[in-house]
Amino acid sequence: MSSKSTLLESQKSFGLADGVDLEKVLATALRNGGALAELFFEDTESSRVFFEDGKVDRIVDGRDRGAGLRILFDGRSVYGYTTDLSQSALESLAAALSAAVTGGAKSASTKVEWRKTEPKSREIANYKVKESPRSITLKEKVALASRAEKGARKELADARQISAIVLDSLRKILVVNSDGLVSRDEKTYLQVAVEVVGETRSEGEPRVESAYETDGGFVGIEFFAKNPPESIGAEAAKRVKVLLTAVPAPSGSMPVVLAAEAGGTMIHEAVGHGLEADLACNGLSVYQNQVGKQVASSLISVLDDGTMPERRGSYTFDDEGTPSQRNVLIENGVLKGYMVDRISAMKFDLPATGNGRRETFRHKPIVRMTNTYIAPGKDDPEQILRDTKWGVYVKSMGGGQVNTVTGDFVFAVTEGYLIRDGKLGEPIRGATLVGNGPKVLQVIDRVGSDLGFATGTCGKDGQGAPVTDAQPTMRIPEITVGGEVPISTYWKNVG
Repeated sequence: MSSKSTLLESQKSFGLADGVDLEKVLATALRNGGALAELFFEDTESSRVFFEDGKVDRIVDGRDRGAGLRILFDGRSVYGYTTDLSQSALESLAAALSAAVTGGAKSASTKVEWRKTEPKSREIANYKVKESPRSITLKEKVALASRAEKGARKELADARQISAIVLDSLRKILVVNSDGLVSRDEKTYLQVAVEVVGETRSEGEPRVESAYETDGGFVGIEFFAKNPPESIGAEAAKRVKVLLTAVPAPSGSMPVVLAAEAGGTMIHEAVGHGLEADLACNGLSVYQNQVGKQVASSLISVLDDGTMPERRGSYTFDDEGTPSQRNVLIENGVLKGYMVDRISAMKFDLPATGNGRRETFRHKPIVRMTNTYIAPGKDDPEQILRDTKWGVYVKSMGGGQVNTVTGDFVFAVTEGYLIRDGKLGEPIRGATLVGNGPKVLQVIDRVGSDLGFATGTCGKDGQGAPVTDAQPTMRIPEITVGGEVPISTYWKNVG
């Protein structure tokens, strides 16, 4: 296939009209100078079914199609987008953005050799869902949401409120830039989320507790064969039942065991963002200038891997056309590198790692995580608990706050238990973990051989990105737990 044919074939596969000349659009974008011009086309079909307390609340079904154009120059960028994919609209956008380019060297007028980028991972490149959620009717999606709601109701019959959502999308992208790169990808998402609200009056005053459970990813309808919607709803309801019988959390410095089920929220928020190059190389991360240095316990290795089939953060190419890859960020405690997008690569002379992502064509790409996790260790997870005589066992974590410059964090514990003589004791409520990400990684003294995953949507700079986090069972020998009662309430002669 000729160079020009490579570009035209990709345009046709995406669905651009005959006669659209992307070479001309890119040339217009660079007429006042610039290091690179990049076109990003997106076509997303999606649906959301909202089901609440036994009936459909609302259904949102639609299609979003458009293109974004970015020009990189002098370590900066300008960005714009359009929903009109005609030649005239694309050229008008290119001309408007080109007028904003200042201080960039004029681009050389050389002929571009168009080439398709090759994926680094055949496993992710060859992965296909068996039954697309786009192939089933909205009525069938309502039935899936109803099953999730019924699963929760069966577990907690007197729940105050149960909400279930089934979300799916088919996202097609095409990336073309002035260096000759042509990348095309297609991605299916499917997710079920359930929130359950319960109430108790056992202590006189009513107390309301809620829990949220979600699962899914880069999967098709076949996902439900092993992960039925009922089980997702039941898991949320079980957590509410636990919380309704929970005792007030202790407050103070103590040992904490993080279960694999906690899913890596802490590593994502307290450490992961600090390893994104746009923060780490701009003085906004505690990990700046730390490559090659010991930043964590030798038991700790942290990876970000966008090539894992079925995981919510996976893809063949990122939104800049760079192939996804398995990035080792920390190995045996030593910082090996950062997650890098194209502009950070140009600005700081680093290799792009396939982490340039954007929410939609309306957003410029920024450095984002994919599937981020701490690698499993060698310890028996159950033995870690048995060897911990007192403290708190964290099974599920919620939201929180983190300062990427210092690494300081505060996270909510959504399901936790007292540890009594190496066994799980009473469930607790109202607990938070307060600490510093880098310091926590340095003191972790036990790492289990298991690995638990959690899906979610990560927010950064006003953009959401689908991600997966994971971790093994780990022990932090000492960390501050925020709670309501002193340590002596539950343990004597400790602390």
